[in-house]
Amino acid sequence: MAVKQVDISRFLSLSAGHPVLDVRSPAEFKHAHIPGAYSLPLFTDAERKVVGTTYKQESREKAIKSGLDYFGPKMRGMVEEVEQLLGSLKKASPDAPNIVLVHCWRGGMRSAGVAWLLDLYGFTVYTLVGGYKAFRKFAISQFEVPYTLKVVGGYTGSGKTAILNKLSRLGKTVIDLEMLANHKGSAFGHLGLPDQPSQEMFENKLAMALFQLSSNNDATAAEEKPIWLEDESMRIGTVMIPNAFYRQMRQSPCYFLDIPFGERLQYIVKDYGKADRDKLINAILRIQKRLGGLETKTAINCIIEKDIAGAFAILLKYYDKWYLKGLHSREPGGPPVVTIPSVAVDDGLNASLLLNQLT
Repeated sequence: MAVKQVDISRFLSLSAGHPVLDVRSPAEFKHAHIPGAYSLPLFTDAERKVVGTTYKQESREKAIKSGLDYFGPKMRGMVEEVEQLLGSLKKASPDAPNIVLVHCWRGGMRSAGVAWLLDLYGFTVYTLVGGYKAFRKFAISQFEVPYTLKVVGGYTGSGKTAILNKLSRLGKTVIDLEMLANHKGSAFGHLGLPDQPSQEMFENKLAMALFQLSSNNDATAAEEKPIWLEDESMRIGTVMIPNAFYRQMRQSPCYFLDIPFGERLQYIVKDYGKADRDKLINAILRIQKRLGGLETKTAINCIIEKDIAGAFAILLKYYDKWYLKGLHSREPGGPPVVTIPSVAVDDGLNASLLLNQLT
């Protein structure tokens, strides 16, 4: 057997059925990685720093020797860890081959060393030419690809995420940007969710979602199966939608579900009513400059007095104003916003109303 080097297209194709082993350091992996990859670091963060410093200040040869001092004692453990990983996968697919995909930062010595070891042991090993750096180039390129997008609009509390989920269950192509960002978009969007990914990791997740959708649809089906997503501001919590992709969103048809204020307020209170009171107050304080001193004070007093509906009535009026401003600042010359009246926050009803616009 011999280690096989493949380009990013082939690597990602193989990754659909085989584990990706990221041999970069833990800090590199934590910052961002190929979605779905498994962290199998050749060096700890401290070890990587030592090897890198030796390379820069002394020589390549001394850096390799330094690296071998760390690599040697880990060899058996790394082989057994990969065996265990493949063993867990074989429980679901007993006939799955012992194929692993390996990459480091540039496709250099770290991936070469681990690939050599795993190949020697008997695994079938593929490495990524150009490493994670090649993946990042690929990821950024995905945002320049032209897509057919359908944007679901609506004031806060319209249940847009639930509508996307319903469309997905109906077999439509959907990307949930807020799910990828671990954030619901408003000042309260982080409540009850895990930490947000780094900007780079968010981009990686979005790029892979776009790639997987395009891979599952042939070119002729792309027009028939547009991508549905939610109308968002460019910033979702701490992450930003990539410029090129956001421009496409703003130039795509937007279907604005106009749902009565009272219905949306009831939905929001049900969604956030059980949230921690202090966290709600802190979220209000984050927008106090734009909300205004009096409204901020009134909303916080409502929270303290357990009048959640009163607090969110104030906040919904604020968010309605800002959303309406953004809705009418779309790209000039683009398709007009289509307003769709609805009577309730109901994912089944509103998904049907959206789909009726396409018939």
